[in-house]
Amino acid sequence: MKLIRWGAAGSEKPGLVDKDGVLRDLSGRIDDITPVMLSDDNLRHIAAIDAKGLPKLPDGVRLGVPVSSIQKIVAIGLNYSDHAAEIGAAIPKEPIVFMKAPSALNGQNDEIVIPRGSVKSNWGW
Repeated sequence: MKLIRWGAAGSEKPGLVDKDGVLRDLSGRIDDITPVMLSDDNLRHIAAIDAKGLPKLPDGVRLGVPVSSIQKIVAIGLNYSDHAAEIGAAIPKEPIVFMKAPSALNGQNDEIVIPRGSVKSNWGW
């Protein structure tokens, strides 16, 4: 099961991608896709819904950040050897742990805002 959030930035609604790849609206069944909503019980409830009975989303609809209400992002840098090699770095002896602000999240085709004066912006984490 693939869950999505769709619609205008800041007003996204929950949805899913059915087994045929069709985007469907879940907003009549759940309020939003939040970390709390991703419990095993809630996911079983969503999985039991007949996706074919859900409204199809319009073609070209904007897909947003797939989970709302994210409070922090903890990331691990250089966590595989190919990544270290592609940037010319040595493989670290210990994990490189860093945080990102939730405002760093975007929908899949949203513009990426690079801070004024940034000289080391990186497309990856």
